[in-house]
This record gives sequence, C-alpha cells and structure tokens, in this order.
Amino acid sequence: MKKRQHVMLALTVAASITALTACGGGSGNNTAQNADFGSEPTGTLKIWGFNNADDVGTSRLDYAAEQLEGVDIEQDNGSFDAQKFTALAASNGLPDAVQMDRNFVGTYAAKGLLMSLDECYSENDVDPDEAYYPQVIDDVTYDGKVYAVPQFYQPPAIMLNMRVLNAAGVSPDAFDTSNREGLLAAIQTLYKESGGNPTTLGFDPRVPGQAGIWLLGNGGQIMDEDGKPTLDDPANIDAVEFMKQMMDAQGGYAKIKSFIDSFDMFGDNNQFVADQVAAELIEQWYVNVVATTAPNVEISAVPFRDKDGNPFTVASGTAFVIPKGAKNPAAACAWALNLTSTDGWMAAGEARAANIEKEEGRLNTGLFTGSPEADQMIREEFVGSTGIPGFDEAINTYYEVASEGKSFGISAAGQEIQTELQNAITAALLGEKSPEEAMADGQAAALRAWETTTGENSE
Repeated sequence: MKKRQHVMLALTVAASITALTACGGGSGNNTAQNADFGSEPTGTLKIWGFNNADDVGTSRLDYAAEQLEGVDIEQDNGSFDAQKFTALAASNGLPDAVQMDRNFVGTYAAKGLLMSLDECYSENDVDPDEAYYPQVIDDVTYDGKVYAVPQFYQPPAIMLNMRVLNAAGVSPDAFDTSNREGLLAAIQTLYKESGGNPTTLGFDPRVPGQAGIWLLGNGGQIMDEDGKPTLDDPANIDAVEFMKQMMDAQGGYAKIKSFIDSFDMFGDNNQFVADQVAAELIEQWYVNVVATTAPNVEISAVPFRDKDGNPFTVASGTAFVIPKGAKNPAAACAWALNLTSTDGWMAAGEARAANIEKEEGRLNTGLFTGSPEADQMIREEFVGSTGIPGFDEAINTYYEVASEGKSFGISAAGQEIQTELQNAITAALLGEKSPEEAMADGQAAALRAWETTTGENSE
C-alpha cells in the first residue's frame, strides 16, 4: 500500500507540473515580477496553509496581525495540496501567501509561479543569510534567488531508551553511526523478538522516511548544485546497503514496518514507555511528545554522526511563498517576515512557557525555528533544566546539533526526486531489488521528471 501511495503522489505531482507549464509558467528568472515590497501594507491579505495552529502558531499569528494594523487577514486553514495549487494557478486564483513544504519551492520557482523575495527581504532590512541557518535558507534559494520565508527547523538526532540500554549493558557510545560494525553489534544485542516478530527494536533508523540523512552523512547527495538528481551516487548505494543490514538484523523491513505501525507514537504508551525501541532516529519535536510521559520513560540522546565521526543533521520544514499574481505582495511579505521574526518567535516562546506552567509536570523542551538567534534567545529565556538529567541531555543534543545541518538541495523536480528516492529505498529494503538496481531505477525515474520539468536533456 505504501508503495502505491508513493507512486500516486509522483503521478499527482508530475501532472501538476505539466498543468503548470501549460499555464504559461516558464523560467522563474524570465517571468516579470511587479511588486512594491517597500509600500505600506494595507487592504486584504489572503493566506493559505497555516493549518492546525497550536499555541506556537496562534501566538505568532496574533503578533503578525498586530504589526499589520489596518490589514484584513483572511485565512484558509486547509493543508497545502499540489492539485489545488495547480487549479488556483491556472485560474489566477492563488492567495497572497501560501505555506508549503520546502521540497515544493524549487519546482514552483522554476515554473515562474513564485515571486523572488530578494526585494521583500531587502526592503524590510532583513538579511536572509544572517536571519536563518545557512542550510535552511539554502532550502529555498533557487538559481541564486530566495523564493520563500522559511519557518521551523527540526534536526534529527538519536533518542535513546536508557532503561533498555542499561538493562542490556549497552553504552550510548555504541550508537555512533560512523562505526557500522559497532552499531550493528549494539542493534543485535538490544533486539528482541517473539515468534519471529520484533518486540523491541535495537534501533529504528526511520527509513525510508529519514533516508536522506543516511545518504548525505555517508558523503552522498540526492541532487547536484543544479538540482539534477543523483540517486545512483555510489555513496548513496553504500548507505542503502547498510540500511538493509540494519533492517535484516531485526527481522527484516516488512516485519519492522508492521511493528512500527502498531506504536502508540503520540499516546501514553508510546514506544519509549512500552520499551518497543532501544533507540530511534527522530526529529526534535518528538522530545516534546515524549515529555508528556516523562515519569514513565528514561531517555537521553546522541547526535547522528557522518562517516568521519562528526555530528551531523539535515534541514527540513515548511516555508511561506508569495505566488506570482498575488494581489497584496507587500502585506504578504510583511506578514511572513513578522511571523518568523525573532520577536514573533519570542512571543511563541512566551506562550509555550505560560501554558507549560499551567500543567504540572510538563517540560519545556525548546523551539527550533530556523533562526539561530531566535533559538538561542528562546533557550536562554525559557528553557532551563528540567530536573531530569536524561531529558536535559536530549534537549542539549538537539540544540548542539542544529548548527551542523545540511540542506538536501533544491530542484525544479524536488518533490518528485524525494518520491522516487522513497520508492527506491523501499524496494531495496524489501529485497525486491538490490540497492544498486533500486537506486538506478529511482535515478532514471527522477531524471525523467527533472528533464520534463526543466526541458533539459541530461545527455
């Protein structure tokens, strides 16, 4: 079922790109842009995609609205949808600002459907290279121009279940991803099964979803500097071979996937409470989830390490774009920048801290914003010791690894490349194809999508 969903997503995105091209997109650099980003924001501002806002979201929405007095903000809270974006673009009905995954930014920028925001930043005295982590702004910089205002940065690291590790006599140092032999030995020691089915995973590497960090950490790349896919890079194939080794050491991918699907991931009996994992590669936001069950878990964390043994992580997240044809780009620019400003994030930090104080036993695990200044200020102002050493170690690990991140790259076929990567790795982990065959087939499919999107011939 998962493979079929991936294929359908690829077809949907490909169809969207074809439709967008037919709408008269063209190169982002060749399409005229008329926007006075320096004018006073007035009138009606229409935004789309800011869905499921919690205290962090609503506090920033309130802050941004206060800065745009006299602007009437109309919000479509529905999730971003590629087909809907295509339909609205064709009818010139896109709103003024849209939140989307950063994987989409290169695709739509290449088709001339997004405004370059270089003037948006400059007219508002914001230097994006200083305001955001380099890897975060790299996610939204296409052909030398910045096309989005990024928000959030959730670096992955390895969360440890110390109760399971201590019982087995395994040290946290065993989860050094640059030492494959040692890591596999730890996985085999910690793994438990019943009737041939997993009951405790020695390590959940979160693949294929987190495959990108394994590829980049091994010296590979998903795409080159021009956005052309590079899935068949030998370093990528080597990383996939190791992913399969980890899966095979724990009963095989099919059984692991079925076991993981049974986790109460967001509940009171999550995988760390139930001792269903000894370790898991997961983003920072999950520390906040596990913190709700703090009395029943014993966690810590260590960084993922690249092939040379250095702490390493990857960038991912959402961003705000301003479509070509936006009726109120000045207000959209000011709104997005205020929403992701240091003051906006500090308002979110204050709101989160206030809510935590109301709930006995709740821990403040910090916010990761995409802005190093905001991250540091929130940490200093609101994130003290939790009183639980393991949680403090986990929180510190995520803060320390944030600066070590790398962008996956940006491409005119970014989303399709990611989809084909997921499909290829799934086929390799299931043993349907060898890692080399799977990545070669994934590369061929991703390359076709890239050539269709860019109009370039790779030969």
